[in-house]
Amino acid sequence: MTEYFDELEIRAPEAREEALMAALPKQISLAKSTEGYASVLADVEPADIDSRAALAQLPVTRKSELIALQAASPPFGGLTATPAGQMARLFLSPGPIAEPEGKSADFWRMGRALFAAGFRKNDIVHNCFSYHLTPAGFLFDAAARAVGCAVIPGGVGQTDIQVQAIAHFRPIGYAGTPDFLKILLAKADELGSDASSIKKALVGGGALLPPLRKEYTERGIQVLQGYGTADVGNIAYESEAQEGMIIDEGLILEIVRPGTGDPVAEGDVGEVVVTLLNEDYPLVRFGTGDLSAILPGRSPCGRTAPRIKGWMGRADQRTKVRGMFVDPVQIDRMLKKHAVIIRMRLVVGEEGGLDTATLRCETELQDKALATTIAEAFQAECKVRAAIEFAQPGVLPNDGKIIDDIRKYE
Repeated sequence: MTEYFDELEIRAPEAREEALMAALPKQISLAKSTEGYASVLADVEPADIDSRAALAQLPVTRKSELIALQAASPPFGGLTATPAGQMARLFLSPGPIAEPEGKSADFWRMGRALFAAGFRKNDIVHNCFSYHLTPAGFLFDAAARAVGCAVIPGGVGQTDIQVQAIAHFRPIGYAGTPDFLKILLAKADELGSDASSIKKALVGGGALLPPLRKEYTERGIQVLQGYGTADVGNIAYESEAQEGMIIDEGLILEIVRPGTGDPVAEGDVGEVVVTLLNEDYPLVRFGTGDLSAILPGRSPCGRTAPRIKGWMGRADQRTKVRGMFVDPVQIDRMLKKHAVIIRMRLVVGEEGGLDTATLRCETELQDKALATTIAEAFQAECKVRAAIEFAQPGVLPNDGKIIDDIRKYE
């Protein structure tokens, strides 16, 4: 097939639903055999979980709980069916949260999203997701190999060398965060280097805001989005139709009311909850903490899977800044280490299509040395930079917010 990654994408919706529900009892049985799910599913008969209504009766395990689960039962909270030593790679993302990679090809199933973004066999992809301890670099690397592409493992940083590699290898495509492509193109313009070979991109790890997509389009680059997590892999992806994000074939997706496990009505905004059909990591009703909504109808591109509106923010305050998750617990750890700070509030915004981060600190001691210390501590803790802004005691809103994401998602 030339237009679709495989025939699964265009099967009748009824056939897809039947196949997913037929696979569900086996997945529940596998999860029940793990240490982490044994008590949660103790009274569950896997054969009875063969419908969405039955699945909705099971508890939700949220991503925000993984830190505590993994601390109590390292390395993966007892949720994996394959021992750590039999995995292909082991990752530790900020939080910290550990993630496994099994040995199956395209373990995270992102090849489907890359294909939908227009990548084809023998294309060269410049991959700017990090390969260091976090899974994203290998996730997209495996996707490119699933499609038949060659990969330039660019990672993050070292923009001068990355621009040289682009000019030398002439990749047709980019994979990375939405804003880092802009940084690379600006560096190429500054150095007088040719980056015109890049004509398409699959981005993730942050919101692709309309002004930034328009800017890329004007440069002749078609940029589409993939939505996934390090735990689950591909969840949904854009096609050339750019009308919502198509749900991946290897999982069961629900939208539930935040803080509960109750599915919402179609079209209502709620938390994305995923049951993963994976033999190594059988996640059951895994609450991602992300907000989205189911769209009615089918994609004009011909793919028949349901669609979601896309990433619409966080059900909790955990958010992504330049491709890295920042968790309120990380801000709390910083606050406890700096006694002169009364309260901290991270404000995440957007300027010119790029993420901005400002850490506002209530303190009576306001000097350059303290600002430098806090900035360095924040980067070490959260792996991203933030501007430091001081405020007098009592100025910050007393509304319980530790992270205030003021970006606009449209």
